[in-house]
Amino acid sequence: MNKVFIIAEAGVNHNGDIELAKKLIDAAADAKVDAVKFQTFNADNLVSKNAEKADYQLKTTKNHESQYEMLKNLELDDKAHHILIDYCAKKNIMFLSTAFDLESIDLLCKLGIEVFKIPSGEMTNLPYLEKIGQLKKKVILSTGMCTLEEVKRVLDILKSEGTTDITVLHCNTEYPTPMKDVNLRAMVTMGDILQLPIGYSDHTNGIEVTIAAAALGASVIEKHFTLDKNMEGPDHKASLEPNELKEMVKAIRNIEAALGSSQKEPSSSEEKNRPIARKSIVAKKHISQGEVLTVENIVVKRPGSGINPMRWYEVLGTIASRNYEEDELIVL
Repeated sequence: MNKVFIIAEAGVNHNGDIELAKKLIDAAADAKVDAVKFQTFNADNLVSKNAEKADYQLKTTKNHESQYEMLKNLELDDKAHHILIDYCAKKNIMFLSTAFDLESIDLLCKLGIEVFKIPSGEMTNLPYLEKIGQLKKKVILSTGMCTLEEVKRVLDILKSEGTTDITVLHCNTEYPTPMKDVNLRAMVTMGDILQLPIGYSDHTNGIEVTIAAAALGASVIEKHFTLDKNMEGPDHKASLEPNELKEMVKAIRNIEAALGSSQKEPSSSEEKNRPIARKSIVAKKHISQGEVLTVENIVVKRPGSGINPMRWYEVLGTIASRNYEEDELIVL
């Protein structure tokens, strides 16, 4: 099995503070994820002044501010991007960011980003999709709120523009996602039908669904994280704290190892157990040389270092070649 690519989604959990963003990178690197991802946007290009907040945003941010005002305070400018990219390089972790508008796509291109993440909210943004497609870069596509037909339509757009290296992530955009709405089997369905690498972007509480996604074949897993769930901001409550992020990575790596190969054969670690756990044909009681071996005087017991009991009928009816005491291994 190929290694699962784990993205720690810092998103906007830096709260507009570059030092907090660096601490998030530290935590992601410490958890040994493959990439840490932020969000790149210009609030003026992203949201109308009168756009309402989502329900979960109303619960976790200042009620008097609009969605525009909230996002304006969470922007990362060009300088911040350079600082964070350099800091990620220092920490030996990949920097990623999701662009939410056309200008932000240009910025990330200028910065040399090679993997472009399309968020669920842009799945109906034709100009955006065409621009991403024209880059011919690796694309990770989140599909929250989408039907399968909508996903196919987006893939057609990307491919028509020349992009072919695409991983499709199953996703639910509710923060946090109720377990009954995860519908993780849809990830497998997309892989079977679309014949593309699949993954999962998780917004549930806890880590168990990401682990299940790894077991079901996810090649990419993305999960929000924060330094403290109690911080003010739209996404902190539905994010993992650093120790939880570590536990998630450890569990996913364990699942990778446990999945192993598709071949059914004894592992090297259990070869030594064969003679201990399996059985052989042994003497049930004293047997004299020349005596016929019958169900009355032979039996199957451990250890498994003698004649395999699958040869039972081959042994029955033969003549004892020597004397046996109880529990001695029968030999032919």
